[in-house]
Amino acid sequence: MHFSIPETETRGGDGSAAYVAYNIHVNGVLHCRVRYSQLLGLHEQLRKEYGANVVPAFPPKKIFTLTPAEVEQRREQLEKYMQAVRQDPTLGGSEIFNSFLRKAQQETQQIPTEEVVLEVLLSNGQKVKVTILTSDQTEDVLEAVASKLDLPDDLVGYFSLFLVRETKDGAFSFVRKLQEFELPYVSVTSLHNPEFRIILRKSYWDSSYDDDVMEHRVGLNLLYAQTVSDIEHGWILVNKEQHRQLKSLQEKVSKKEVRRAQCCDWSSPSTRLAPLPCELVVLSLWPVAGPGGMLGGWQPVLCFPGSSLQFIRLAQTLKYYGYLKFDPCITDFPEKGCHVVVSAGNNELNFQVRLPNEQIKEGSFKVTRMRCWRVTSSVPMSNGPSGSSPAKSEVKLELAFEYLMSKDRLQWVTITSPQAIMLSICLQSMVDELMVKKSGGSIRKMFRRRMNGALRRSDSQQAVKSPPLLDSPDASREPMAKLSSKLTSVSLRGISHSSSANDVGANDFHGNYAFEGIGDEDL
Repeated sequence: MHFSIPETETRGGDGSAAYVAYNIHVNGVLHCRVRYSQLLGLHEQLRKEYGANVVPAFPPKKIFTLTPAEVEQRREQLEKYMQAVRQDPTLGGSEIFNSFLRKAQQETQQIPTEEVVLEVLLSNGQKVKVTILTSDQTEDVLEAVASKLDLPDDLVGYFSLFLVRETKDGAFSFVRKLQEFELPYVSVTSLHNPEFRIILRKSYWDSSYDDDVMEHRVGLNLLYAQTVSDIEHGWILVNKEQHRQLKSLQEKVSKKEVRRAQCCDWSSPSTRLAPLPCELVVLSLWPVAGPGGMLGGWQPVLCFPGSSLQFIRLAQTLKYYGYLKFDPCITDFPEKGCHVVVSAGNNELNFQVRLPNEQIKEGSFKVTRMRCWRVTSSVPMSNGPSGSSPAKSEVKLELAFEYLMSKDRLQWVTITSPQAIMLSICLQSMVDELMVKKSGGSIRKMFRRRMNGALRRSDSQQAVKSPPLLDSPDASREPMAKLSSKLTSVSLRGISHSSSANDVGANDFHGNYAFEGIGDEDL
């Protein structure tokens, strides 16, 4: 995540003493507004818990009122401090740090703690409404959604909540994965834009983990719905024959294998739901009228999961299965100013580049060949009086990675995109997954237990609905030539570190531990 403090505000007045507030931004968006004394309190807690030799240096106190120049100097120092704490695995992942940011976020947005209903989307557009507290953190909300869907405890860790922006065509532009230091309800409502939503999606890259998820009917249904959605939006490429096979399997799921089970009449205690074969999967629940027009019960619509399982197996063989597709943006590879569509998956970033001559070429950058990457952001400087906030403007974000083009040649590649932070998150999660696998571990783990040692389970469950049938394949998608021939023909060019005052992200630097094990056979 990209932390910055691009601006300060002078607050107070009306009888109260004026003070300087430091606006902490995450991914270019205001997260919270804090005073120096609050950050000093955080620093002292971290020092007490982890020791002075672990916690980075903190800007010293000043006896007299700060001049505008001193305020600016302190802003820069506090920004570097927050970035250093966040990038430290121990400090940045600590409950002290995360709870401080959650509390500050809630106080800044002035949202009281109360019970609310939060709407979370599934990949097929289905809405899952969960009752939570406004102060519930990301883990709490994920637990509530899992409970509502009846997702088993040991599969919750395979899924995450993402903040997305819904586009006009019904697709989703991914903003970021919701983190442990934020309150999902506050994060989405503070944007004051109904286009921003929260969506549940699988959070791993290696498709071999699909087998773990598909062991349970709810995991299978979620994965099936996501796969259909990815195909429908063109994230997974299919030809006409593959599309025919997929649609045939989908029709079996939706029509041929659907069976209705016996209705449970809640008005009669002696009536119960007849035993069902264990291999049946619930697609949806239909209300059934009872005496006097009252709700008499629920009639589940069931199917055998064989067809949806075959659907996923076929999809796993297709190009870009499991990839996350990003909005069109700009890159300097193979030429400066090229328009590109980037997709992340299979431990790589895939480029579909439109060259200045309108030719479209394709190539991939393996994460194991990225020595490091960094995210930079910039905001305009204020033209007003000293101490005033910068003018409101779009924050420019860039992701740059240093890539091993050949055995002895490294080259920086830059992507300019509002989704640069999400790209960085994808790279980091790919590296983490590779390192776990390299060490012989597995991502299968029980979700962290809280409070009484078990997930909070909802009294009512909601089934994952079957998605609609696939539309005909898009014949307008252009064929692409390979970009790989370009990978060794571009001259080496380094990225200069900006020294301008409006560059607020130069220290957001990520080393790649997966790069260290690369050998000649990988080149």
